Amino acid sequence: MEGETGRCVRVLCPKKSLLSSKNPGLRWLIGSPLFLPPFTVVSSFRCLHAHPNNDPYSPDFAKEADEIRMLLLRGFNIIGALFVGDGNWEKGAWKAVEASSKMRKFLFGDGDCDLVGAATDLITDDIHFFVSHSTNMESMETVSTVVFEDNPERYIWEKGCLLRCELELMLPVFVPLDKTSEGAEIVSSLVDEAAAKLRDPYVAYLVEGSNVDTDESSRSIVLHGMELDLKPDHSDSMLLKASMKESGAKNLACSHFYLKDKNISSSTIRENADAIQIAVLSNQSRNNCKSAVPVAEYFPATEYARNLNVNFKLDVLCYASEDFTIADALSKLIIPGLIDQLNSIKKAVIPELLSQPQLYPYHFLPPELLHPITAIYDLRYGETEMKQGEMRRSLHSRLGLPLDRPLLRIANALSFGMKSTKDTHSVKYGSSLLKNVHTEIPTSGVSGGIISLIDGSYEYYHYLLYGFDDNGWGCAYRSLQTIVSWYRFQQYASIGVPSHREIQQALVDMGDKEPSFVGSREWIGAIELSYVLDKLLGVSCKIINVRSGEELPEKCRELSIHFQTQGTPVMIGGGVLAYTLLGVDYNQASGDCAFLILDPHYTGNDDLKKIVNGGWCGWKKAVDSKGRNFFLKDKFYNLLLPQRPNMV
Repeated sequence: MEGETGRCVRVLCPKKSLLSSKNPGLRWLIGSPLFLPPFTVVSSFRCLHAHPNNDPYSPDFAKEADEIRMLLLRGFNIIGALFVGDGNWEKGAWKAVEASSKMRKFLFGDGDCDLVGAATDLITDDIHFFVSHSTNMESMETVSTVVFEDNPERYIWEKGCLLRCELELMLPVFVPLDKTSEGAEIVSSLVDEAAAKLRDPYVAYLVEGSNVDTDESSRSIVLHGMELDLKPDHSDSMLLKASMKESGAKNLACSHFYLKDKNISSSTIRENADAIQIAVLSNQSRNNCKSAVPVAEYFPATEYARNLNVNFKLDVLCYASEDFTIADALSKLIIPGLIDQLNSIKKAVIPELLSQPQLYPYHFLPPELLHPITAIYDLRYGETEMKQGEMRRSLHSRLGLPLDRPLLRIANALSFGMKSTKDTHSVKYGSSLLKNVHTEIPTSGVSGGIISLIDGSYEYYHYLLYGFDDNGWGCAYRSLQTIVSWYRFQQYASIGVPSHREIQQALVDMGDKEPSFVGSREWIGAIELSYVLDKLLGVSCKIINVRSGEELPEKCRELSIHFQTQGTPVMIGGGVLAYTLLGVDYNQASGDCAFLILDPHYTGNDDLKKIVNGGWCGWKKAVDSKGRNFFLKDKFYNLLLPQRPNMV
């Protein structure tokens, strides 16, 4: 093995994501050799499929390639692997290089390139990086410089963009009743024909510029297959090319179409994705120079057959740099991506041809991942069907995502082309309320404390919202609405945030209140909130009882654990007042602590500056610097701790 090299490995994903699985095996390192500097690691995918001997270091390359080809956007590729093993760094890194080279050949037929080999053990968090141009162990070089980037998103999105192409195909299949096995061959042949047509010189591709967050008109051009680098086999393609005028449109860069916000990031893409749109247009009569009337031919069936209309809904998302030409993006990314997805869906359709699977691609950008991924779901039986749940759990495991929260459900899928407003996340859910108001508040004043906060987004519900007068009695209702909004934003629930009357009706329906309760101005507390959450969302709750407000600081450690493990908003009810707790800042050594309070008693308009400056959302100590008690000594308090459902 050669000595150290001056080459640098740049890691954009968090180091913890590379170490998310301490089981022996491999993690594929993902990069973008076309658009990012060499040896830039963007993310990692866990290798899930091994050969029947269950050797975690012997991948089933065919299965791995089928899944990753579907998952990974064109524009990204495997650039190496991480070996999780016994601490023999050089040998482990060599096995990682060897595996990633084979994997690239299975994926796209390209294995001969510089690759990153990395190794870690099962105990420490040390990762050793090597680079190699071949699978010969002697050619590996130790990397002397490894940079874990503090601001990784700028590498991806500062000069990067997304391209999207949707295409729906309906293939009529006639399967002989006594020869159903022939259906697979027929479908395979039709899919091959459809794939070939995507490379036809007569096919046109309409490219439309993104138009979100801009007043400029959408820019669009049409490119034909003969203008692209598709190596067509048609003998008359040169004649067609000669008959067309070169417009120079093929040399336009993606930046001509992608009018993006300078502050684009993964979080803005999750809320409102923007992409260059590609449409496929097929002119079936273009290659026929002679004028003719339409002709219909009749071919009688020679045997009884069953007609199946097999639907292929393609939705391909690709990544490119802004200076990449649109013609190259079509020929090297979009069209190969369409063909890959067409073949992936074909493999899933053929075994279940007679039961007509309903396969749809969706794009996701879960937290901790810097780039989108694509998943194809069969929606015949809905998302809650066991097989779909197992598929999502497998994807969570591959991507290193937590197994106790839904991040890859259809409701999590990226939304494209939504008009921006003050709050795009709220627009997605049909609301214009303020969200996450605590992000603008000053520090707590606790010295040396550890801050534990709510995990996820929520909306701020308070008195007089939407013109409904609940001043003096509706604070617990408003706290409950904030809690429900959290479950909606985290995709645990799809129901709307309940009104006061709907909350009251739920309590009546379960027998906790009399019918006269509906429409009243009666208070509710932590117990009633737990009933409603259970009935409407199926959410269980933990309740902490405190005899006096001055005892609340004693619960800070328990609350800190709650926010670290559950991450849900907490309702605090005492006397006739209710608050929403969003976090705690706790110094275990000194016992000093502060509570991050979202106060539902606010009656003004949704002015964030006014809310923060007025202390309606802010850190509160049980006793402030002037000796005033925020929590009353002569009142008991109930703390409602909603639990996070264990689901994907």
